[in-house]
Amino acid sequence: MEKVYINRANILTPFGNTIETNWDKLVKGNSALTKIDSFGHLKDFYAGKVDDEIFLNFKNQLKDNENYTRLEIIGILALQFIIDKSKISQRTAFIISTTKGNIHQLSSSLKGASIPDFAKKIAGYFGFITEPVIISNACVSGVLAVNVAKRFIEMEMCDEAYVLALDELTDFVLTGFNSFQAMDFDLCKPFDQARKGVNLGEAVACVYLSKSQDENSFQILGEASINDANHISGPSRTGEGLVLSIESAMKEANISSNEIDYISAHGTATLYNDEMEAIAFNRLQMETIPTNSLKAFYGHTLGASGLLELIISMKQAQEKLILKSHNFNELGVSVPLNILKENLQKEVNIILKTSSGFGGSNAVIILKKVPND
Repeated sequence: MEKVYINRANILTPFGNTIETNWDKLVKGNSALTKIDSFGHLKDFYAGKVDDEIFLNFKNQLKDNENYTRLEIIGILALQFIIDKSKISQRTAFIISTTKGNIHQLSSSLKGASIPDFAKKIAGYFGFITEPVIISNACVSGVLAVNVAKRFIEMEMCDEAYVLALDELTDFVLTGFNSFQAMDFDLCKPFDQARKGVNLGEAVACVYLSKSQDENSFQILGEASINDANHISGPSRTGEGLVLSIESAMKEANISSNEIDYISAHGTATLYNDEMEAIAFNRLQMETIPTNSLKAFYGHTLGASGLLELIISMKQAQEKLILKSHNFNELGVSVPLNILKENLQKEVNIILKTSSGFGGSNAVIILKKVPND
């Protein structure tokens, strides 16, 4: 198999529309989570929402902005930072990761909520020739979309691929998570003894993959997605699907667990997810590897979360600095884990990123930082 590299990336969050803007905030320990007085059916909760004034500024940067929804606008603005329209060809794949797309339009227009139509509008803006591929598999969608892009390139279905992962805060999603009693109306605390649930957020993340490497590239060493086959919403109590996914990815990467420098965990701050991940990591002798969750910085951004956190993981490797797991004070899982309370200066060459979600879904990816000659 030919090597596949992630060469370019960008993110758009409540912090701003560049990786550098986000990094400056993260290093200082700032969180994008803010108190929301009222949104749809919910009141007085924390979420990571792009401020209306900031969004208006984003919107004004896009011509013909009245023809696009809010989510389409922020998706286009994030992707245009890394895309070269002139080089798009029949051999360029476009993959979109989203859990709900324009779901807020469902009450007024069935077609308006169509994810295929949503994907085609963004693809049309940039002039993609091939049909956009949609990955919508709960909270693992972002990582899974990168894995699919990598496989497309390996199988010579395309020479290069753009992956766009995005979701926005909607009443549909908020009330859904609340009905599961999975939300913390205070600030979330991944892996902490006092954790009570997740905060939600919105973001866009995008990457460009190809067979050739650029400056600051990351090689995809291995990836996998294996389902728990356990429960429609609850994760496996033994972490079986996640364990098998990590083992499969490590086998492809031809590495052992002691070669992994850093784990970017899913870490939603729900009781069951964090416990399941901790058990899985322990079963694989990964309990001493520096680990964090970024959910207390951004909230759970659904279809964007896996890719957003993967990109921040790459930035941590480039800066030789692993971020603390925000709001973590005391370990609240049944087995040991090395959850970081403070930022850690460390050489990071190999990254493990994990995602888990409803339906027993799991997706993992292992990246290696390519040295700059």
